[in-house]
Amino acid sequence: MRHSLISVSAWEDPATVRLALDAVALRLDGKTASPRTAKRKRACLSNVLGLAVEEKYFTLPVNPLTAVKWTAPKSVEEVDPESVANPRQVRALLAGAREQGPRGRHLEAFFGCLYYAAMRPAEAAGLRADQCHLPETGWGMLTLRQGIVRTGRSWTNDGAAHGTRHLKARTEKDSRPVPIPPHFVRMLRQHIATHGTAPDGRLFRTNRNGLLQETGYGEVWAKARRDVLSEAETASLLARRPYDLRHAGVSFWLSSGVDAMECARRAGHSIAVLHKVYAKVLDQTRERANSRIDAVLRKWNEPE
Repeated sequence: MRHSLISVSAWEDPATVRLALDAVALRLDGKTASPRTAKRKRACLSNVLGLAVEEKYFTLPVNPLTAVKWTAPKSVEEVDPESVANPRQVRALLAGAREQGPRGRHLEAFFGCLYYAAMRPAEAAGLRADQCHLPETGWGMLTLRQGIVRTGRSWTNDGAAHGTRHLKARTEKDSRPVPIPPHFVRMLRQHIATHGTAPDGRLFRTNRNGLLQETGYGEVWAKARRDVLSEAETASLLARRPYDLRHAGVSFWLSSGVDAMECARRAGHSIAVLHKVYAKVLDQTRERANSRIDAVLRKWNEPE
């Protein structure tokens, strides 16, 4: 608190506290942060101000945050159906990536991981050969254990720009097995046969065995969209980000009739998050289910 840009006493003014709370609800680029991020930052601020109260920096006997009624701004977390590509469009987009030369051919299976296994990009970037069960025939299995994320050199112990993290919303040593269809098994087998692996076993890497960069695979994806999609589709939300492939994969599972609990398990979601993020997709699934039930009921209500 002694190194704050404002005086300690200013924190006793609710207006100052409210400005700080509004600030924690924003990202560095000025856009609205996710509710979870805003709540986490608010908790950190509360801990700091609580310590200041204990150290008697304030004349107030209580944490200044308790005097301000504030709710983190809500952000849209639902998947927009307009962003969800269908299987035919996904195949075309993967082909569009493959046709861009060596870099595109290397990234085709990476994008496939996001769709066919609904992996997060960080999980696909850290995928190693020993996590892949790829039989010659039939379904395979990917056992996900970690992801590689860009954290910045100031936030890692070894000064590296990237760090390995355990699976999101899982304990450190937890894993998540994800079955993959035969078509994608063959794609991964071909990828390994053609490109090999990095010294540490990673399937996807740069020419110098480095970690994949979002800017790099983002360029390939953007070009694939321009080459494959119509002008109207390119201007739309359809598969605008590589991450949208994950949403498309989960949406396809749900629309195919896969149990929501199983979809949540494969995607690494809680069932509550699945229902929140894929609410509109689930609504469409329910409508189809209702139509089928209506059809059967009409059949049984017909006179004999």
